[in-house]
Amino acid sequence: MSLRCALGGKQRVLTPALIFVKILSLDPSANPTPLALQAFLAQCQAAASRDGQPRIASISLAVDALDPLAVLESIFEPSEPHFYAERADIDSVMAGAETAASFETSGPDRFRDVQRWIDDQLQRTIAVGAVDAPFGGPHFFTSFAFADEVEPGEPFAAARVFVPRWQVARAGNKTTAVANLTVTPNADVAALTERVWRAHAKFNNFNYGENSAEGPAAGGVPSPRFGFERTETPALAWTASEAGDYRAVVTRALALIAAGEFHKIVLARARDLSASQPLHPLRVLNGLRQRFPDCYAFSLANGRGQSFIGASPERLVRVSKGVLETEALAGSIRRGLGASEDAALAVALLHAEKDLREHRLVVDAIASRLKQLGLTPEFSATPGLRRLANVQHLRTPIRAALPENVRLLDALAALHPTPAVGGSPQGAALARIRELEGFPRGLYAGAHGWINARGGGEFFVGLRSALISGASARVYAGAGIVAGSTPEKEFAETELKFKAMLDALLT
Repeated sequence: MSLRCALGGKQRVLTPALIFVKILSLDPSANPTPLALQAFLAQCQAAASRDGQPRIASISLAVDALDPLAVLESIFEPSEPHFYAERADIDSVMAGAETAASFETSGPDRFRDVQRWIDDQLQRTIAVGAVDAPFGGPHFFTSFAFADEVEPGEPFAAARVFVPRWQVARAGNKTTAVANLTVTPNADVAALTERVWRAHAKFNNFNYGENSAEGPAAGGVPSPRFGFERTETPALAWTASEAGDYRAVVTRALALIAAGEFHKIVLARARDLSASQPLHPLRVLNGLRQRFPDCYAFSLANGRGQSFIGASPERLVRVSKGVLETEALAGSIRRGLGASEDAALAVALLHAEKDLREHRLVVDAIASRLKQLGLTPEFSATPGLRRLANVQHLRTPIRAALPENVRLLDALAALHPTPAVGGSPQGAALARIRELEGFPRGLYAGAHGWINARGGGEFFVGLRSALISGASARVYAGAGIVAGSTPEKEFAETELKFKAMLDALLT
């Protein structure tokens, strides 16, 4: 199914997901006048007035090269939500902040609820500009907690999706800025025009050193609110608040495995830290993206002072041009001190019966869930290696053509949580995790990512992560427990995984 829409005086075939979005012919870069912009916003207001429903006006601009993290740093406000995700090794990074529209939900239908909300927003979105540019058009930044429900007092919802008021993203050498505005029936079109026009000018002539109290979507000049090079690192002190005895927890899990309750369970630790002064999440994020360029460096802020940050090695699902990509990442060993030791450890991992068995459980579970959706997964019979700065994993990439009747969030709902973060069989393992771990996971091991107006997007698993709130940080690390696991080795594995976050916090 396709829809032809006038754009720049030409007929254009839109992909199925884009049938929801109305695209007007105004090109802000080709017709850069406030009058043209005001005319566009007036059309959005007229559409909102017709049915009494607000419209999202989405304006995409191809701009000079920008560092999205530097932009986010420049306008960072603890009272505003933000989303940041970067893969430095493939030069892909996106940041968004403030809220044009948002939605929260919970329960077993949370993935379906989010999809319905996204579809509703797209039907009320009017887009102009560089919508075909990399990361052009409206994007929906989404986070799903590990579980369908979160416990009272948790800082993040079980599922949250928002359209940012502004977004800056880079793919290779192309940078795209997107402003999203909520246009109501009684909106002040002249004021909105001035705000966007000023933002247009600032994004095309970005000065990191100027001062302003307003972000780019508000038309202000972004400015550094803090400088990494000028801020002293706060001295952290350990607290005695780690939940439970991890070795004892692993011992109990092994007894349940021996009794046949499940084949595998993933158990995490939570270590609480406190600092002599508030931690800045973007400082920690900057350290993570430099240390782990081949991971997803990410920061999710709730706008109430808490941020969930990390450097995750694991892609959960990616959909682009009708192809779904996912991976199995399970089985770990440390890196060697030199090339010879590193190679020897890699060979040992590739032949380790316990790790290969754990890895195969994950591969088989992912393949089975994709087949239940009608997909035909393709993958190698033997795993390869994923080498990170301090650890190496067994890895099997998995691909499948995505039928038109299956959408990204359908696949995400089927895959999450994989046995790499939950266990197998899924139901039996998940029923025991909270009881054994002794703390709520929240966003840890959850699914976080973005969806675009074409139905494509990417989600990663919230691993090697920390929840930051003021001067406190809770750091998470976990390991997969199967028959043959030993409490001491699993404890050592979690210590190794803790190191990524602790180094970023302490330096």
